[in-house]
Amino acid sequence: MNLTGKLELASGFCFDYRNLMGPGLITEKDVVEITGSIAKAAEGLASIRNTGFSRGHLSKCGELEPVHFTRLPFVRSGNPNTPDSIAKLKDYGKMVWKTKEVVIFFGIGGSFLGGKVLFDLHAGPFWNQQKPLERKGHPQVFFSGNNLDADQYYEMLADIVRQAQYRKFSGQGRTRIMLIPITKSGTTPETIAAFLFFYNEMQGLQDLFELDVTIVTDLAASSAENPLRQLANEKKWVAFDINEGVGGRFCVLSNPGLLCAAVIGLDIEELLAGARDMELSCLSGNLSENPALLNASLKYLAAEKYGCDIEVLMPYSMKLKSLGEWYVQLLAESLGKRHNREGSEVNYGRTPIAAVGTTDMHAQTQQHQDGRRNKVVQFVEIIKKDRDISLSNVFAGNSFFEKYGGLKVDRALQTALEANAQALNEDRRFNAKYRLPRLTPYFVGQLMYFLMLSVAYEGELADVDAFDQPGVEAYKRIMRQKLGM
Repeated sequence: MNLTGKLELASGFCFDYRNLMGPGLITEKDVVEITGSIAKAAEGLASIRNTGFSRGHLSKCGELEPVHFTRLPFVRSGNPNTPDSIAKLKDYGKMVWKTKEVVIFFGIGGSFLGGKVLFDLHAGPFWNQQKPLERKGHPQVFFSGNNLDADQYYEMLADIVRQAQYRKFSGQGRTRIMLIPITKSGTTPETIAAFLFFYNEMQGLQDLFELDVTIVTDLAASSAENPLRQLANEKKWVAFDINEGVGGRFCVLSNPGLLCAAVIGLDIEELLAGARDMELSCLSGNLSENPALLNASLKYLAAEKYGCDIEVLMPYSMKLKSLGEWYVQLLAESLGKRHNREGSEVNYGRTPIAAVGTTDMHAQTQQHQDGRRNKVVQFVEIIKKDRDISLSNVFAGNSFFEKYGGLKVDRALQTALEANAQALNEDRRFNAKYRLPRLTPYFVGQLMYFLMLSVAYEGELADVDAFDQPGVEAYKRIMRQKLGM
């Protein structure tokens, strides 16, 4: 075993785990003690890759259900992403650029969070404030259906109506708008409620809006089981499939996430190439060659042997703030399980916390540094940003502000991360870094797929089903009963 503290891939992606191992932390002896479990975990993922099934995994209906997330990076016939499906996405994106001014995505959980990561990466918070030429002809993009919130519905609608009125009164005609509900079952209450509201309101404002709809759902389900698909058939709406064997928290690299990428012009091939290179780097059963298996093994030990039941993901980039929110669902739903595969009650899993540096150094680090020793803090570091700012001292003669003269903002951000990690390490608190050379679709594809693989490997180590969600189904059943649905 050769655990050097860093594992760097040819692409430049680096998993720096030096602050997870050492005195008071995980030891090589700890790793050796679970060698058998690590080998079984590697075999478990190899079986998923080869057969498309995970041992003991059943659908919520109790039927054998495939697991195909490891096939997502490979565009080929028979996989979730095929040459035809990618071509359809790209053609759809071009159609939307030419014919729509506004797109609204409706979704919750995996149908929202992954697409939002891609939007924030490529478009950013000021996308809708830019002029069409600045967006290279791409439409404004809004997200709803991620909460049952009437205030959000009305405030978003008011903003869109206000812009549509200006457009019409300035002689530009009606606003062409596309509504895109994303729900595998076609029955998700949050998604359907928001979609119905906007569809009804905009249908009633035909002097302002030219309305169109595209759906993303399970096209293999019968119309009787999926009312959204039934409606799409009746209305002749464009439909994209949510593939069998791809759970919501893994679906960012399939139609639900890639449709958002297509609409905003993010490079789909580059995103999938990053995921594909990560997959090919994580096939070995040797920890020193497989970063995802290594990551899973170290966090499994931190949890089981050292009591770390909280996990913090802390990117040092505002563009990756939503990555933490996406990871919350990935970790919580995948590993938060009452029973293992043998039916024994284990109550496994960690509570995920989304953070962003340096914002949450002021908000959360007091707890990370001085609170209970039950946390693993993971930093995401971007080595080179697209731009930097060198500050000037505009208050000459003031000794305090002179310190800021020539200070580079990105260097200050990197120093903050280094200080945070050093402070935690000096107190022997578990932390690690994921380093990306640049913030591009390729490297974000690598990182997101690395995190997916990590939770899948850890599910095998803990002997829990990382692909079901029985706890979620419990509240859904009660909620539907109470609402009479």
